[in-house]
Amino acid sequence: MVTRRDSIWKSLDWVTICVYLILIVFGWFSVCGASYDYGDRDFWDFSTRAGKQLVWIVCSFGLGFVLLMLEDDIYDMFAYLIYIALAILLVVTIFIAPDTKGSRSWLVMGPVSLQPAEFAKFATALALAKYMNSYSFTMKNWKNILMMVFLILLPMVLIILQRETGSALVYTAFFLVLYREGMPGVVLFSGLCAVVYFVVGIRFDQVFIADTPTPIGEFAVLSMVLLSAAGMVWVYKKKWEPVRNILLVTVGGLLIAYIISEYVVPFNLVWVQWGLCVLVVGYLIFLSLSERHLSYFLIGLFAIGSIGFLYSSDYFFNKVLEPHQQIRIKVVLGMEEDLAGAGYNVNQSKIAIGSGGLTGKGFLNGTQTKLKYVPEQDTDFIFCTVGEEEGFIGSAAVLLLFLILILRLIAVAERQPSAFGRVYGYSVVSIFLFHLFINVGMVLGLTPVIGIPLPFFSYGGSSLWGFTILLFIFLRIDAGRKKRLSAF
Repeated sequence: MVTRRDSIWKSLDWVTICVYLILIVFGWFSVCGASYDYGDRDFWDFSTRAGKQLVWIVCSFGLGFVLLMLEDDIYDMFAYLIYIALAILLVVTIFIAPDTKGSRSWLVMGPVSLQPAEFAKFATALALAKYMNSYSFTMKNWKNILMMVFLILLPMVLIILQRETGSALVYTAFFLVLYREGMPGVVLFSGLCAVVYFVVGIRFDQVFIADTPTPIGEFAVLSMVLLSAAGMVWVYKKKWEPVRNILLVTVGGLLIAYIISEYVVPFNLVWVQWGLCVLVVGYLIFLSLSERHLSYFLIGLFAIGSIGFLYSSDYFFNKVLEPHQQIRIKVVLGMEEDLAGAGYNVNQSKIAIGSGGLTGKGFLNGTQTKLKYVPEQDTDFIFCTVGEEEGFIGSAAVLLLFLILILRLIAVAERQPSAFGRVYGYSVVSIFLFHLFINVGMVLGLTPVIGIPLPFFSYGGSSLWGFTILLFIFLRIDAGRKKRLSAF
């Protein structure tokens, strides 16, 4: 007779568990190397960071075992309750958490400090999966879309109020799940445009075209808005005439304005672009009314929203972001050289990784990390320890392991018989992918330093337990898929 417990162990995805265990082991050795002091080799001392991480690893194994022993229906049944409980905890954290490096995101309970934002990820994933698994759910219903956006934005806003912007940005990864479930591509395109508009607008705000008073950033973004409007008309309506009219007005108007500004009277070409935007939006509204097609109106609305985003991003950058966050973005965009300040971490990290060469300096033999040249080298910047000690080969091996994990999780998500399991699985994939891309990117100087951990590597119990809970809930849901299949 096969018991329920035996069937669970047989149904578990052991490939994912093996990769998880390998990453945990590699991560612990990386913490040992990053926190090591010359002459101190007692990694089993629980007063050291390596010893504490070992305790958290053992606890995470126990936590994973408990999650696997629970009935998989529990996660669906109590998804909303878990989400509400974590939301309340995030609110409480704002008021009772002590100030830690400028943020109020850590709850201190004696010798243990926990960050609720790390645990709110799995709660948000569960709530999102349960809502999208409801009988009446459809991506074509705007009420459903607004509810999903609310489920994602609520923890984001609460975490931002804790002054923990980096952790809040992780929740944008959930929008990839919505795209997988049928969200229109224009939403993802809008998000991509927002990033491009922000970067170009901020980076080239004080750079001017030749000897004219025209700022390149503003000019480039408004040009992209006009061209995007023409492109969207072609994609959604497949009509060449309105596309031709928009391009002729835009390109012809800018060309004439540039000639006048260059050879007659210098003036800001952005003024002309404002007029062109008004003409194009008016033309789209006219087409929408005359042909009775909502698509033209929505494209015009996209253009208006893009222009509004351009001019609000400057306010957001200068008035909302903290000074240290502004400096980090400016350093990444090449607007400032700050090797002694915000760019110091990144500069020292790149030196450490570069010094590792092909095969690395060996375990505990790194100089940059052992001499503590890299701040936060055992938390946010732990990948530099891998690069220095294990070299290119070791770094590539770690990235390959993460790639295997992500591809395996995608395969497991695709085999789920219900939307609940699939949506939760893709939520796990999106969060891991976001953490991996941003963390490695900021260590290499490719993305802004926003202070998020590398899964299973960075020192800390909250992140390790948060990722373990996130992963093992999905493994338990997957282990019960055969039972759900037989129910259909």
